[in-house]
Amino acid sequence: MNRKLMNILACPIDKHSPLELIELSSNGDVIAEGIIFCSKCSRYYPILEEIPVMLPDELREKNQDIEFLNKYKTILPDKIIAKGLPWHL
Repeated sequence: MNRKLMNILACPIDKHSPLELIELSSNGDVIAEGIIFCSKCSRYYPILEEIPVMLPDELREKNQDIEFLNKYKTILPDKIIAKGLPWHL
């Protein structure tokens, strides 16, 4: 995902903008893996293989989110880990 995309993204749940970007892996202006975080509803959206996965809770893949959280649990901020999976909100 190109970093400039953050200027136009809004949370698909509450339409809040701007969103917070948490980079986990990047190459220049391209974010390979990371998290987009909405401070209004406290939902997170993973960036996987340069693609932001900004789906409503009911369309998200539980196993994919669990794998992502486990992979980065030691470096993710507490506000992400504390919330866990989005459908637990």
